[in-house]
Amino acid sequence: QAELKESGGGLVQAGNSLKLSCAFARGPATSGPMAWFRQIPGKEREFVAAISSIRHTTRYADSVKGRFTISRDNVENTVSLQMDSLKSEDTATYYCAAKPGGSLSPYDHEYAYWGQGTQVTVSS
Repeated sequence: QAELKESGGGLVQAGNSLKLSCAFARGPATSGPMAWFRQIPGKEREFVAAISSIRHTTRYADSVKGRFTISRDNVENTVSLQMDSLKSEDTATYYCAAKPGGSLSPYDHEYAYWGQGTQVTVSS
């Protein structure tokens, strides 16, 4: 099992920034890649960004590349998502996810552990 807890969501105006954090319990479940996904009600969960455990290699969805930055601190046991130049279409519930190993996958079914989510609302 893995405990993942997101924080940092809120209401922000378009063009501004917001930083999400995911606190996780260290263990086998969080020893591999971790990722952020987002979801709008009635739509499928969408990949946002992922980061590897050791080398901190990153991968981003095209829709956020250049605006969002994922980072990981294995001492503080947190994964963060810095979101800049926010757009109304970034409005969603954002989820932190983890898997024990493997690649930086953009597919949600490959991640076994999930947080409860944090709401981000961008007003235009």
